[in-house]
Amino acid sequence: MSAAPSAALTRRRFLQGALAAGGGLVLAYYMRTPGRAQVAHAASLEDTFAPNDFIRVAPDGTVTIYSARPEVGQGIKTSLPMIVAEEMGADWHHVRVESVPLADIYGPQFAGGSMSTPMDYTRMRQLGAAARTMLIEAAAKTWGVPESECYADNGYVRHRDTGRTLGFGALAAVAATLPPPALDQVVLKDPSQFRLLGSRQGGVDNPAIVTGRPLFGIDQKQPGMLYAVYQKCPVWAGRPVSANLDEIKALPGIRDAFIQPRTFPEGELTGLLPGVAIVGDSTWAVFSARQRLRVQWNEGPYAASSWTDFTQQAQAAARRGAGRLVRETGDVDGALAAGAQVVEAAYTYPFISHTNLEPQNCTAWVKEGKVRVWAPTQNPGLARQRITEMLGIRDEDVDFHLTRIGGGFGRRLDPDPVLEAVAIAQRTGTPVMLVWDRTDDLQHDHYRPGGFHYLRGAVDAAGRVSAWRMHHVNFGSGLGPDDFPAPFIPHFQLLDTRLDNGIPMGPWRAPGANAYAFVIGSFLDELAHAAGQDPVAFNLALLGDRKLIPATTPKGQPYNAERMRGAIRVAAEKSGWGQPLPRGRGRGLGYYFSHLGYVAEVAEVTVTPDGRLTVDRVTAAADVGSQIVNLSGAENQVQGSINDGLNACWGQELTIERGRVTQTNFHQYPMLRMPQSVRRIDVHFVKTEYPPTGLGEPALPPLAPAVGNAIFAATGIRIRDFPFARASLKWS
Repeated sequence: MSAAPSAALTRRRFLQGALAAGGGLVLAYYMRTPGRAQVAHAASLEDTFAPNDFIRVAPDGTVTIYSARPEVGQGIKTSLPMIVAEEMGADWHHVRVESVPLADIYGPQFAGGSMSTPMDYTRMRQLGAAARTMLIEAAAKTWGVPESECYADNGYVRHRDTGRTLGFGALAAVAATLPPPALDQVVLKDPSQFRLLGSRQGGVDNPAIVTGRPLFGIDQKQPGMLYAVYQKCPVWAGRPVSANLDEIKALPGIRDAFIQPRTFPEGELTGLLPGVAIVGDSTWAVFSARQRLRVQWNEGPYAASSWTDFTQQAQAAARRGAGRLVRETGDVDGALAAGAQVVEAAYTYPFISHTNLEPQNCTAWVKEGKVRVWAPTQNPGLARQRITEMLGIRDEDVDFHLTRIGGGFGRRLDPDPVLEAVAIAQRTGTPVMLVWDRTDDLQHDHYRPGGFHYLRGAVDAAGRVSAWRMHHVNFGSGLGPDDFPAPFIPHFQLLDTRLDNGIPMGPWRAPGANAYAFVIGSFLDELAHAAGQDPVAFNLALLGDRKLIPATTPKGQPYNAERMRGAIRVAAEKSGWGQPLPRGRGRGLGYYFSHLGYVAEVAEVTVTPDGRLTVDRVTAAADVGSQIVNLSGAENQVQGSINDGLNACWGQELTIERGRVTQTNFHQYPMLRMPQSVRRIDVHFVKTEYPPTGLGEPALPPLAPAVGNAIFAATGIRIRDFPFARASLKWS
C-alpha cells in the first residue's frame, strides 16, 4: 500500500527544500492586506514569517520565480513572472517559473474576473525591484563602490565607470545576508526603461504542452489510483432513492458502487449534490458500468420547469410592467410621449454552458485524517474550505496541488467536482480520479443565465437619446442588472423581475456583460438608425464630453467616458468605418466597459442572399491601462475572446424541458468550427495613464452587438435573440 499523504506544505519545509535544491538567495514577502505588501526580511532556515511570494537565485545564475495563481490559459504563469523579471533586471532566458501548491503564505491564489494583473502588477514590480536593490547592494559591497554607480541588466550587475560585471548567481550568497528594503521604499523602473514588458514571449508551459507532458488535472497518476464517475439527478435539486448497485458491483473492473445521500452545503446546488458513485480500475470500466446504471430519482420541486414556461412568465411580467425599481431619473413617460422617434424591442438570450475543453476532474486521496488533492480549479482556497467543512478537519490537513487548467471561464471557481472526488476517496481510502464526461458537463454545469429584456427608447428632434426604459426579467443570478447607459440619458428607468427556478448558475466569461452588451449595444444601434445618424457619431455624442462618470452601477465602478470614446475612435479609424460597402456586406459597432477594461470592436460581415454569414474582420481597440505585459499573450486573449464571443452568440443554446437540460454532447450543442471563425482580427491597444488591468474578459462583450449591428447594416435584418443561428438571414 502507498504511503499516507503528507501534511500541507509549510513555509519552513518550502524554504528548506528550496535551499537544499541549490542554495542561493530566497526572498520572502508578507501580505498584510490585499494590495499592500511589505518585505519582511531575507529568509533563512530559522525565520518564522509567512511569505506569499518567492524568488530564488541559484549559484549558477538561474532565477526561479514561483507562480501561485492558477493558469487557465489566460497566460498569467508567464506574464506575472515577466513583471518580476523586468524589475529585477533578470535575463528571461535564464528564468524558470514553477507552480506552487495552495498555501496561505502566497496570498490570493484564485483566477477569475480578470483580476490577476490588477491585483498583482504593482506587488510583482515591487518584489522584483527589491531583489534588484539587494543584488546591486551586494555588488557595490564586493567592489567597494557606491551603489549609485551600479545597475542591474540581463542577469548581471554592472559598474558604469569600470565596466566590471557580476552575475546574479555570483552575488546570491552576499545578497542573502543583507536586510531587504520595505516594498513601499523601493525605486521602480521608469516604464520607458522596460525591455521585457511589452515584448512578445511564448508561454512558459508551451514546450511541455506541445510535447504532451502531464500538466493538467486529467493527466494525474498516483500509485494504486482508482477511477470514478458520479451520476446525479438530471433535474436540479433531485436525489437518488434507489439503484441497481449489486448489479453494477458485479461488473468487470468495478470495485464499488454506492449512493451519496446528502447535499453539502445543505440546500446549495453548487456544492456536493446527492448521487450515485461508481469506482473501478479504469475510466473505461466505470464509464461502461454507468451505461447499465438504473436509478430511481426523486426529482424534487423543479421537474416541471421549462424554457417555454419561463418565456411565458417573462412576457406576462412585461405586460404587467411591474418589477423592482432599480434606477429612475427624470420623467420617462413624458419623454417617451414627446419623442420624435420611439423604438420598442424585446431581446432574449438562453442559458449556455462553459464547455471547457478539459472535462471536470479531480484526483483525491483521503487517509488518516489527511487529504491530498490534485485539481484544475480556479479557486483552490474555496475548495479547501469546503473540504475542511465537509470532513471536519483543519486547513493544514489538506495538501492541495494546483494543476494547469484546460479551460475555466468561471466554471472552475465552484468546487463541486473536488467535493465529489473527496467524498468518494473518503470511502475507498485510495487515490481516486473522478472524471466527468461531456453529458455531465452540459447537464450539470453552472450556467450562464438566460434573460429577457423589454425596452422602449426615444430620440428627440435633434437625434439625441431622450428616454430609455428597460425591464430586465432574469433568474436571480446575483449579478444584478447593468444600468448603462443611465448616466448619459436624462430620462431613464430600469426595472427588474426575477423568476423562480432551481437552475444552478455561475460566472461565465465576462459575467453579466457578456449578455447585457448585446442588448444595450444593439438597442443603441436601433436608436441611431431611428434618428437617421451614423452609429459611431451617435454613440460618441451619447457619451458626451465628460471624463469620469461617478459610480452608478451595482458593482460600484465609475465609468470613464473619455477612455471609451478613445477606444471607439481607434476601432472606427482602423476598421475603415464609413468606407462604402456593397449590399450584403456591413460594418457594426459594439463597445462595453467590463472588468476594468474599455473595449470597442467593429465587425465587418458578409451575408449572402441565401442567408450564409461570414464574419470577415473584427477590429478591436482595447484600453486596459498603461502597460501591456506580454504583447503576444495580450493579443491572444483578445483574439480568443472575440472567437469565443462569436461562438456563444451564433450557435449556443441549451434547451430546458421537464427541469433538465436536454443536450448530451456536441452533436446537439454546436461549437464554432474553424471555417466559421473570424477571418481576420486586428488588435489595437490604446495606452492610457491608468493602472494595467486584465484581458481575459473585457474583449468578449462587444463582439455580439458588433456582429448583430453589422448584419443589420448588410441586410436590414435586426437580430434580437441569441443564438443568431435561429434567425433567417435571407435577403433579396
